[in-house]
Amino acid sequence: MPLPPNLCIKTTMQKITTFLMFEGQAEAALNFYISLFNDSKIINISRYGPNEVGAEGSVMHATFSLNGQQFMAIDSYVKHGFTFTPAMSLYVTCETEQEIDTLYAQLAAGGNVMMPLGKYPFSSKFGWVGDQFGVSWQLSLVS
Repeated sequence: MPLPPNLCIKTTMQKITTFLMFEGQAEAALNFYISLFNDSKIINISRYGPNEVGAEGSVMHATFSLNGQQFMAIDSYVKHGFTFTPAMSLYVTCETEQEIDTLYAQLAAGGNVMMPLGKYPFSSKFGWVGDQFGVSWQLSLVS
């Protein structure tokens, strides 16, 4: 006998997923990001083969997780007149000073600082950086 609809067991599926479009650096970015966060991995990755529209071996589509949250990424074979913008950033809540200091240093390396790591009226410790791949990250210490 089937369960009534209000008693059905549902699997939790992330409804909204951040999708990152790179131009040839997707795999390097994914490997960098999963090295920064616990419980992170590349879930699946498909690559362009010979004689396909994208550069052979580049990322056709990838799904990865950072701290258990899923993201998607591609290497676009189309050159666009746009890239990532700080108007859309990944916001990370950090639990310790060591975590925020380490993430800030690693994400800022080769990138650019938009707000230096420091105390602000809205956070005891906060920093905003664009990483080496152009993705914007806001880091805030939970206090």
